[in-house]
Amino acid sequence: MTVLPIVQVGDPVLRERARELSAEELASPDTQHLIDDLIETKRAANGAGLAANQVGDLRRIAVVEVTEGNPRYPYKPPVPLTVMVNPVVEPFGDETIAINEGCLSVPTLRGTVERAASVRVRYLDRDGKEHVEERRGLTAGTFQHEFDHLNGVLFLDRVRDPSTFATWEEFDRHGRAEFEREARAIVQRLGS
Repeated sequence: MTVLPIVQVGDPVLRERARELSAEELASPDTQHLIDDLIETKRAANGAGLAANQVGDLRRIAVVEVTEGNPRYPYKPPVPLTVMVNPVVEPFGDETIAINEGCLSVPTLRGTVERAASVRVRYLDRDGKEHVEERRGLTAGTFQHEFDHLNGVLFLDRVRDPSTFATWEEFDRHGRAEFEREARAIVQRLGS
């Protein structure tokens, strides 16, 4: 496994839609190696998720995993390692939640995004087995964030109020405590 460089905002690959994989391509050693590298890269960066676009690859693959004690996201509920191939994320219900998001491809900036509070996620795992799951709260936000990447959309595009943009340093000084209280309330109310 290799920790790959994460491409940064401004690289055109982040604005491209990733392409679906066939069953044969998913089973190939090259694709399985990419999945291992995505997992390793996400873990090394303490991310909650990582899409293939973020390492310069346009295969429709993303990984999500949140472990307890993640220093970037201590308020997020744990999510076991989830490898999503050809995912579809569909909101259900009308409720939205405001989430202050960051991104490994936009390393110095955060902003508040309205996300669906509940989503249904359909995807193939790395072995080609189909999954359909419902995700709620902050976890639903994480899945929407990674799905956006695969469609060439960055969280920057979804921030409605530019006054919510902050560097990580200023977020830590002025906004983290309040957002973590709000995030814990979301987790308590909606779970994951």
